Amino acid sequence: MARIVMKFGGTSVADLDRIRNVANRVKREVAAGNEVAVVVSAMSGVTNQLVKWCQELSPLHDAREYDTVVATGEQVTIGLLAIALQAHGVEARSWQGWQVPILTDAAHGKARVDRIEGAALIARMQAGEVPVVAGFQGVEPDSNRITTLGRGGSDLSAVALAAAVLADRCDIYTDVDGIYTTDPRIVPRARKLDRISYEEMLELASVGAKVLQTRSVELAMKQRVRVQVLSSFDDKPGSLVVDEDEIVEQPIVSGIAYSRDDAKVTLRRVPDRPGIAAGVFGALAQANVNVDMIVQNLGADGTTDMTFTVAKADLARTEAELGKAKATLGFESILADPDVAKISVVGVGMRSHAGVANTMFRTLADKGINIQVISTSEIKVSVLIGAEYTELAVRALHTAYGLDGPAV
Repeated sequence: MARIVMKFGGTSVADLDRIRNVANRVKREVAAGNEVAVVVSAMSGVTNQLVKWCQELSPLHDAREYDTVVATGEQVTIGLLAIALQAHGVEARSWQGWQVPILTDAAHGKARVDRIEGAALIARMQAGEVPVVAGFQGVEPDSNRITTLGRGGSDLSAVALAAAVLADRCDIYTDVDGIYTTDPRIVPRARKLDRISYEEMLELASVGAKVLQTRSVELAMKQRVRVQVLSSFDDKPGSLVVDEDEIVEQPIVSGIAYSRDDAKVTLRRVPDRPGIAAGVFGALAQANVNVDMIVQNLGADGTTDMTFTVAKADLARTEAELGKAKATLGFESILADPDVAKISVVGVGMRSHAGVANTMFRTLADKGINIQVISTSEIKVSVLIGAEYTELAVRALHTAYGLDGPAV
């Protein structure tokens, strides 16, 4: 007997037929003698609509009220799935984030999980009941208000719950049957990976791969939660996210990721003196704006240009915060460009192989693609390019690194 947390995304619960399909899958695990908890997202498209309504009413809306609105999608799904499971003869009960409770900090819209009290869920699972838990949401204990964990936060809920209930595995069910070397919708010859290390998956998720949310992988790596990504619709083996030691042969590059969710921000003629970078990024940190790629040009005439990327969703907030600090920081102007894409190559084999970055730069140059910003880590190289070149760049790099397999 195993203890398993099963997570189903929005496409897996998009309508009543798919919710019945999920109920059947859960019933099979229960019939096999396993203790099961389920985490679900909102039905496909629901969260996007809720977010759109908030943005249309006010682009700089109150984040606490935003959370109140967008958390409702998961509440509907848990109730429907609990009803479906009961109709299939499975004892089940729905749980909202505050009922577990999933305790978070107060960063509304992108809250971090502080801890989960798992004792009540464990007791229900041991008694044969299936807890159906709302993903994406928690509660901030000081204010007792609902919080949400950011887009893709149901993955984080599932991994955190798996750690809290000491689960043997966390199964993430989605509309793809595993983790691929890149998006198979762009590259039909993308290959499915049987296993990938936590570190590689974390890098891929952080630079745009949509299979798993970044913080969920980070938590899985920290808590050593074995994660399996598999399809809700096909009974095929999935892809396991595991320790690097469990992978016998490490490829130089495991995958190519892309993101169209970034915007480039350039501060023109920033005073070139100590403390300016701290002032710029400190103001953004206080506004809960995450900054990714950062480039500062060589100073001239006592000034410099500073370029960085933020999420497109944070662009208006970024411009507003920097606008308020303009007099203090002393820069000349803000230039914003949302029409960019971030392309990344990831692989633990980079540690022991030279020339990976050069292959990337040469391949893009051969296709006439200009690189605007470069960022590297030990197992990743990322570049910022014009958004119109995204698919061309991904296909070219996938071939250049020898990742092409049989056409899907």
